[in-house]
Amino acid sequence: MALVVAASAAVVPTACSTGTATEDDTTLTVFAAASLTAAFEEIAADFEADYPGVDVQLNLAGSSSLVAQVQQGAPADVVATADTATMDTLVADDLVGIPQAFATNTLEIAVPSGNPAGVTTLQDLTVPAVNLVVCAPEVPCGAATTDVVDHAGLTLHPVSEEQSVTDVLGKVTAGEADAGLVYVTDVARAGDRVEGIPFDEADAAVNTYPIATVGRTGQSADQADRAQQFVDAVLSPDGQAVLADLGFAAP
Repeated sequence: MALVVAASAAVVPTACSTGTATEDDTTLTVFAAASLTAAFEEIAADFEADYPGVDVQLNLAGSSSLVAQVQQGAPADVVATADTATMDTLVADDLVGIPQAFATNTLEIAVPSGNPAGVTTLQDLTVPAVNLVVCAPEVPCGAATTDVVDHAGLTLHPVSEEQSVTDVLGKVTAGEADAGLVYVTDVARAGDRVEGIPFDEADAAVNTYPIATVGRTGQSADQADRAQQFVDAVLSPDGQAVLADLGFAAP
């Protein structure tokens, strides 16, 4: 896949703005990995402020689910995934433009506040008494989990495998799991609902996030132009600052 590093289920999108529609209004549909929720909500709001009349709708889900939706003809204008492997599928199908890397992320152990299971290391997650939740292998956070665990020479026995990192985090925050493997940005976003436990082995799997415009049937010229402008906004210093504030690292 040609990857350029930046310098600085039915689809039910979530609208980031409301208002009275006019014939000059443009709806821009952005598909983004679930781990990008907070960042893209902020970037989308800023984009709408910069481009009056544009309504950015976000479809936030696991990257593999987003890819499947685009392959099935869902009306996406922009897609951002949590790793290059999932984006490669869309590139191979000639469904997107040239992807550009805009952020990186690594895994961290998330435990409920108070850490009732006393987890302190990655190896602790192999203890049978620890109820562990991870992402499914086909999801980027699951692929990263596999890479990290293989690198460490460990075997995990999770009680469930989820389709998005937000689902893993949800089970931890709800007290349904003793621990989960999520991104450092998810731990930060959860605040005091969870505790984060960094581990050295996480460096074995650094996920690079790519973004690309989507060429689709029925897309207007204005939507195509706005799609590229949204990509540019993510890559801009302001967009990169939003991502950095939320814990993402530069690509």
